[in-house]
Amino acid sequence: MKLDAHEQMRLIRRGAVEILLEEELLRKLSRGKSLRIKAGFDPTAPDLHLGHTVLLQKMKQFQDLGHEVIFLIGDFTGMIGDPSGRSETRKALSRAEVKQNAETYKQQVFKILSPEKTIIDFNSRWMEAMDTVAMIELSAKYTVARMLEREDFKVRYQSQQPISIHEFLYPLIQGYDSVALKADVELGGTDQRFNLLMGRELQREYGQEPQVILTMPLLEGTDGVQKMSKSLNNYIGISEAPEEIFGKVMSISDDLMWRYAELLSEQGTEEIRGARSQVASGSLHPMDFKKSLAYEIAKRFHGEAAADNARHYFEERHQKRAVPKNIRKHFSPPERVWICQLLVDLEFARSKGDARRLISQRAVRVDGQTVTDADFEFRGNVHRIIEVGKTRIAQVES
Repeated sequence: MKLDAHEQMRLIRRGAVEILLEEELLRKLSRGKSLRIKAGFDPTAPDLHLGHTVLLQKMKQFQDLGHEVIFLIGDFTGMIGDPSGRSETRKALSRAEVKQNAETYKQQVFKILSPEKTIIDFNSRWMEAMDTVAMIELSAKYTVARMLEREDFKVRYQSQQPISIHEFLYPLIQGYDSVALKADVELGGTDQRFNLLMGRELQREYGQEPQVILTMPLLEGTDGVQKMSKSLNNYIGISEAPEEIFGKVMSISDDLMWRYAELLSEQGTEEIRGARSQVASGSLHPMDFKKSLAYEIAKRFHGEAAADNARHYFEERHQKRAVPKNIRKHFSPPERVWICQLLVDLEFARSKGDARRLISQRAVRVDGQTVTDADFEFRGNVHRIIEVGKTRIAQVES
């Protein structure tokens, strides 16, 4: 049975930072018709991460409420680069890079969204068909003065940092996406507020009812400081191995785990609040709650059996410090050896370039810790075990 408008609003508000305007959304919901819910994702990197899922889970909620969800891949805007929160011009991506990343997005998004209820679209569909006259007409609908009201543009302008003309086009094109799709609601992170409001204004300019905008909080990365980002190497990719997902969640601070629980867990607010009270009183160890959260997230993307294995792996390798049973070889390393050279010497990599690739894919671990620096040195008098995946494992001879 479809929920009434007020009950839908109660669910939609959970986790949202801002809804502009709530009365407009209530009015749209009260009509009893399925709404068109849009969220755009630029394929600037091949992996979707947990930060993206904050939006995706809200989209799934709209799906469950019976609304039409549009997962918009910004293959056209991806070649411009979103200037939101940037202190310098983004490096432009090639068409080939954007296309390749877009394909991985299509494969990953259905880990959360229902395939049969999701429309996947690309903004190149209408932008590549737009001629020069139409682009000039679009550009004429906004002023430079209004663009410079945007905080990141204003800061760069005042500090005499360069702003390229094409960066002004980005919010215009994102706004025009809402016109092309006749969106009723657009979702985005809090850093997207300016772009989302642009969609409202352009819809009015083109004679459409303006969309409601709903902003979701930005998820901090594993460092607990910067927002989750692949470029900052503080992300947890939803396609990473379950052991990686579990281990990375376990690596976050106890304070940050409540933020992750609030934004990522399917547990109710009261249940999370109760667990927090138990931890504060000492009746629940924070590690036990964190393990349940890590298990929930690993299970969501890889299934129950994989999550069980990931938890077992963490407990054996990190809590019990157990040595893996399937060690392939023992070796005697020098006091210091470059990790890439060692991987080649152990025949765990075909070449140093292959070793670098394995490290970039986060497939290499030393003593249970993922190696992310290709210049890492393995110390023969400190380190014990090196692993590549689950089968290539070597131990320093005693």
